Amino acid sequence: MPEQSRLIKKYPNRRLYDTRTSAYITLSDVKDLVLTGESFKVVDAKSNEDLTRSILLQIILEEETCGAPLFSTDLLAQMIRFYGHAMQGMLGKYLETNMKAFSDFQAKMQEQSRSLYGDNTQMQNDMWSQFLSFQGPAMQTMMSAYMDQSKQMIQQMQSQLQSQTRNMFTGIQFPGFPGDATKKPEGSEK
Repeated sequence: MPEQSRLIKKYPNRRLYDTRTSAYITLSDVKDLVLTGESFKVVDAKSNEDLTRSILLQIILEEETCGAPLFSTDLLAQMIRFYGHAMQGMLGKYLETNMKAFSDFQAKMQEQSRSLYGDNTQMQNDMWSQFLSFQGPAMQTMMSAYMDQSKQMIQQMQSQLQSQTRNMFTGIQFPGFPGDATKKPEGSEK
């Protein structure tokens, strides 16, 4: 039987309590759970509201403010602009799909390096460094082409949606708008 998700309760004093270990934990401990791939859920101790996303966002915020940030200011601004936009749902799915593809690629590369070098992490790190230094520009070109294709696909989808919307309302007459059959052109009244 599969093991149930680890339950972490968040108390009003902002402390996190791990019900499996019966101990208080920190955001750093939750980050370690993420890194090890352990399934968990964070809930409000009183209301039982799911706070997992909120906690994960806190971890991301801490990571972004310490060390080298993953997201540029421009990228964050662009992401904010998608909230409330008709394409918001599509962007989330797009990012999730691409992140999964990137993770799968990384896992395959790590598996190949393990088959070549065994558990020698220094050799694996050296191989990754060499790979990225030689393949970095090629991967950037490939990702740039991929992003251009994605951008064109989204633009085509927007055009199709606009066209479908126009076609849907073509036969409907709106009083006072061009094409209104009840309004006679100026100078045609006799």
